[in-house]
Amino acid sequence: MSVLHRKKILLAVTAGIAAYKAAFLVRGLIKKGAEVKVIMTPEAQNFITPLTLSTLSKHPVEWKFFGEDGDWNNHVESALWADFMIIAPCTANTLSNMADGTCDNLVLATYLSSKCPVYFAPAMDLDMYRHPTTLKNIDLLESYGNICIPAEEGELASGLVGEGRMAEPENIISFIESNIQSSLPLFKKNILISAGPTYENIDPVRFIGNYSSGKMGFEIAKAAANLGANVTLVSGPSQESISGYSINRIDVVSAANMYDAMHANFDNSDVVIMSAAVADYRPKEVATQKIKKENDDNMIIELIKNPDILKSLGEIKTNQLLVGFALETNNEEENAKKKLIKKNLDFIVLNSMQDKDAGFQKNTNKITIIDKDLSMQEFSAKSKSDVAKDILNVILNKL
Repeated sequence: MSVLHRKKILLAVTAGIAAYKAAFLVRGLIKKGAEVKVIMTPEAQNFITPLTLSTLSKHPVEWKFFGEDGDWNNHVESALWADFMIIAPCTANTLSNMADGTCDNLVLATYLSSKCPVYFAPAMDLDMYRHPTTLKNIDLLESYGNICIPAEEGELASGLVGEGRMAEPENIISFIESNIQSSLPLFKKNILISAGPTYENIDPVRFIGNYSSGKMGFEIAKAAANLGANVTLVSGPSQESISGYSINRIDVVSAANMYDAMHANFDNSDVVIMSAAVADYRPKEVATQKIKKENDDNMIIELIKNPDILKSLGEIKTNQLLVGFALETNNEEENAKKKLIKKNLDFIVLNSMQDKDAGFQKNTNKITIIDKDLSMQEFSAKSKSDVAKDILNVILNKL
């Protein structure tokens, strides 16, 4: 999923020949999952119509301070609505006015009212782009915190070939995505997460398992991806989805499968979160054929212990931050603290089956985080997506 998903983007179009590309830019942003509104300078209508952009964006397009009915088009409200503002094309005239603080049209008034990040994509002829005044204005705008999307080289409206051509819409989108990702707190961090149950086969049609849905682990994975992390999710059998997210999902079935996958990805990880509900035991022997019902009232299945994945990771960790989960039914704090110490964890997330808001297959959770110094931080009952954010905030503080 793009970092632009569900973002509110205000696109300002100014009066340059490259204004026709605004239609493609609107479409591209919407395909990334963004909501887009468009404003224009009055002269920009000479290059592309408001009807075209309103049809593509599904929002009215404004270009003057007062509408046909005399109502004021509130530029302050538009600026506050946006998560990001993009000025594309940004002509030499608009560039100069932005640098000077001139405020004689709706685009400039909205720019001066903006509190969100502002991206601008210059578009002008070669000599105009290279002029010292233009270069000075770009530097000045960047010193204010605005972000320049560099012009590209190519054929210009004048017939010249060189730098000054507005970046192509797909390149503008890629530039903004990369810029946002690089500013995210978990950018370039590798996070390894386990989720869901494990199934231990008895025969080809039966298994030993548990009621874990994987919801908590999947929410942590999605929240980590939203914070810019490179996420690997090792999941037991689960119906949960990560569709639309840039997450490397590895599906496993048994505890042995999960052990192998976690160890294979452990060395390259910065943070490891073991939220899976791993079966403690497995059948000593797995029947190759379906076990038939016999006349005996009882059937005995001999179980052997599965490898302790979390403990094995704690024994070999170097610089990784290692997080475990403890779902308890009694002596919750005592058992969680023992697990924290025994398995060499940096902190453990405790939830209780006695709590109506916690447990398997629920959309909510109520957790207590216990640190390696045994200090505790309690959280109120929340949706698992919000719990995931709480857990990651603790991780960010430790990183």
